[in-house]
Amino acid sequence: MKFKLLGKSGLRVSEICLGTMTFGTEWGWGADKHESKKIFDMYANAGGNFIDTANRYTEGTSEKFLGDFIASDRDHFVLATKYTLMDRDGDPNYAGNHRKNMVRSLNESLKRLNTDYIDLFWVHMWDFTTPVEEVMRGLDDLVRSGKVHYIGISDTPAWVISRANMLAELRGWSQFAALQIEYSLLQRGAERDLLPMAKALDMAVTPWGVIGGGALTGKYLRGEGGRVPENSLRRNERSQEIAQAVVEIADELGVTPTQVAINWARQRVSNVMPIIGARRVEQLQDSLKSLDSTIPDEMMHRLNELSKIELGFPHDFLSSEGVKQSAFAGMYDQIINHRL
Repeated sequence: MKFKLLGKSGLRVSEICLGTMTFGTEWGWGADKHESKKIFDMYANAGGNFIDTANRYTEGTSEKFLGDFIASDRDHFVLATKYTLMDRDGDPNYAGNHRKNMVRSLNESLKRLNTDYIDLFWVHMWDFTTPVEEVMRGLDDLVRSGKVHYIGISDTPAWVISRANMLAELRGWSQFAALQIEYSLLQRGAERDLLPMAKALDMAVTPWGVIGGGALTGKYLRGEGGRVPENSLRRNERSQEIAQAVVEIADELGVTPTQVAINWARQRVSNVMPIIGARRVEQLQDSLKSLDSTIPDEMMHRLNELSKIELGFPHDFLSSEGVKQSAFAGMYDQIINHRL
């Protein structure tokens, strides 16, 4: 296990992040405490230090389990949790991005995790009702209080994040150091704006869903069951074609489809730390073995071409030959652009 810097911060985090939405059985498909501890120990023994959870995961059980697991060596682990999702149904202020819920949710997470601070505190998703000034000032207050070390944002449009970080920079507040998004061979929409934004702002990227909810393991091609319903986009004809290619490439390389799917994300994006979850220790073991292999360029090209998406306007327009030649006076190919 190697380490990467969390965006433009100096924090060192594992190149693979352990996702713990599976810690707890309240949602009907997770791991009990004994199996969760085995998963946690395997990750830690492999050199991992980056743990991701959220206030809502398995109704708070994920945080409670982690509080017990990290207690003996709290400062070693980089612990990330999130706020925004509800802790009480039917109460509008028990959810959302606003300061009241932010502070309440953090304090409740601290209790469940049995810790005095959170290393990385995520905005779980944008609610489109709370002013960006309120969110960024509230998060900066938490950083200044010592309860939070770094902040990140998940599942939010690029224009919101860009505005938020610029506002924070101008006012001397803490900026988002990391971005959490869905990203996989089956979901490349982030390539339109979110990933270019993260590169430009030097934000770390922690993608979830890198194996497409299990679809990229090939299990649905084999007729096996799982949590992804048949009418999901992850199981449509195009997705099955991509999953089949992943299986074939895995066979050629002598690895598993899971490892191919994870490594595609790792090799496709710089400064990426995929979030890997597991319900059984064998699943995590399979995922961690992705660190032992790489996908050759020819196979990466094959996967890229098969799964490519239309970027749409203005991206396709701006990359067209006619526009490039007009914008660069016919000299586009003669200009070395180190920012690409």
